[in-house]
Amino acid sequence: MTKLDKLLTIDELMAEARRRVPKQFFDYADSGAWTESTYRQNTEDFKKIFLKQKVAVNMEGRSLATMFGGQAAAMPVALAPTGLTGMQCADGEIKAARAAEKFGVPFTLSTMSICSIEDVAENTSKPFWFQLYMMRDRAFIERLIDRAKAAKCSKLVLTMDLQILGQRHKDLRNGMSAPPKFTPKFIFEMARKPRWAMQMLGTKRHSFRNIVGHVEGGGDLSSLSQWTASQFDPSLSWKEVAWVKERFGGEVIVKGVLDPEDAKAAVAHGADGVIVSNHGGRQLDGAPSSIRVLPEIVDAVGKDTEVYLDSGIRSGQDVLKAMALGAKGTFIGRAFLYGLGAGGEAGVTRALEILRREMDITMALCGERDVRNIGAHNLYSVDLPPRRLPGQN
Repeated sequence: MTKLDKLLTIDELMAEARRRVPKQFFDYADSGAWTESTYRQNTEDFKKIFLKQKVAVNMEGRSLATMFGGQAAAMPVALAPTGLTGMQCADGEIKAARAAEKFGVPFTLSTMSICSIEDVAENTSKPFWFQLYMMRDRAFIERLIDRAKAAKCSKLVLTMDLQILGQRHKDLRNGMSAPPKFTPKFIFEMARKPRWAMQMLGTKRHSFRNIVGHVEGGGDLSSLSQWTASQFDPSLSWKEVAWVKERFGGEVIVKGVLDPEDAKAAVAHGADGVIVSNHGGRQLDGAPSSIRVLPEIVDAVGKDTEVYLDSGIRSGQDVLKAMALGAKGTFIGRAFLYGLGAGGEAGVTRALEILRREMDITMALCGERDVRNIGAHNLYSVDLPPRRLPGQN
């Protein structure tokens, strides 16, 4: 039995990742905006949802297999797009994508990844999804979409909640950057995390390879940093959904929706799916948790499109609770990043194994044999008060 095999929860993977990953990059994954209240609520609100136990039912022949975004999946979980994944572990996006492919769940590559679209495509054998930020340089965005098409990405996830970057105090205090600045503080961190440092020395992937070499001045690190900081587009509107969809020529899923009216607008402008997400609590601090607003968004658009949930998943029970409240599937970000930091590709696999086992046991104790049958009837109660105030529509 390996050390990873002895880790039984996502929290234990997190503790191991904290020991292995330099502070600025662990904190990047494990931080929220401002006071981090929304980050905390994403997980705390799952604890207010209670499952209904059933006994004397046949628990044989259980299955977690489902359809996720029109493709077969081993369970209703996908790897979410996460920036700087390749700084949790050398070649992190490649390792995470390979783990997802072998496990049979979707992987989504971020625009702000360390490994490029081409890097991941060259090291995997099945189509993956690509997440897109709309930036001011539309010529670059056109080329980025075309590169995703050339790599045969099967879906495009358009993130709508990063028109302006939320204030994340940990990143500011740590001076977080990719590649890292070799300050005395960071050199000390590398000395404390020699395995991470040696793996990083063995790869050429240390910066945003979807951007480096693809924009003017992108080869110069100072120019790249300035370019990235100035590129998020505050004028983003719903009309971009149709434009992106036409350019991509495939399905586009809109990510970052917390309001039913926004969900309706996304569908009206051509979205093929909606991801209920508050960016892991990294944007608007004080916003509600994703699980709290999921039911009203399902009520608003669930008959017209598939609704997924992102933010706060830390266990297989969380996945089932989201399914019971109407989600067609869930995305995990930090949960797989902890695995990646703890043990590379094997660590991501371990995170997925933990979730699968927790789902399987919980589903059985709820009296269900097929995850596709999970619904509100599996909940005892939901201690989450309505989000809207009296008099609000």
